[in-house]
Amino acid sequence: MQNTPQLHALNLLLIDDHQIVREGLKRLLSVGPTAWAITEAGSGHEALEQMRQRPFKLAIVDLSMPGMNGLDLIKRMKSDYPATRVLVLSMHAEDQYAIRAFKIGADGYLVKDAASSELQLAATKVASGGMYVSSSMAERVVMQLSSNNASSGGHETLSNRELEVLQRIVAGQRLTEIANDLHLSVKTVSTHKANLQQKLQLPNMAALIRYGIDNNLGPSLNGEQPLPDQPESSM
Repeated sequence: MQNTPQLHALNLLLIDDHQIVREGLKRLLSVGPTAWAITEAGSGHEALEQMRQRPFKLAIVDLSMPGMNGLDLIKRMKSDYPATRVLVLSMHAEDQYAIRAFKIGADGYLVKDAASSELQLAATKVASGGMYVSSSMAERVVMQLSSNNASSGGHETLSNRELEVLQRIVAGQRLTEIANDLHLSVKTVSTHKANLQQKLQLPNMAALIRYGIDNNLGPSLNGEQPLPDQPESSM
């Protein structure tokens, strides 16, 4: 009788580019009330390949991944595999990321520093057809999604990749580091930076950083916020 729930385990696709994170999440999910049959993917392209091979009840998706980022992956998943429910698990606690994720079809959004019990609750609720958003940001996200006049500033016009590049610039990364992390050429990242300045009508790197900080778009990738006027001449 103890093993009976495993016969009805729900297929879950866990997508994160860090193996140690996937291992931790698997342990957290294994002690919850729902039995999961977990498949791992380390990139967006690997995730799509797994989805071509078998159906999944739930996909847990990280937003910050090299190559195909999480937002672009969700858009592909919802287009090609609409029956799969999607829970975003991200380090980004800013409303803008959650709003973008919900607008392209995500069914839940949870920040990575949430308690383990909240992860179990979110996964079960989303898999069963419900919606979930982290309690710390729920009211703000609902208000913005329900308001036709809601505006988060000029960054609403940015593409998902441009928003990701902006976040990394504000976090203090140089263009070469961004290119390496996202598996892009430095020329491509430079083009994104130029597009950012044009769309946001900002004259230089310092203005970009200040804009990102003022709009809460740049959580640090290494625990520290850069100074808005730090020299960036090599960019």
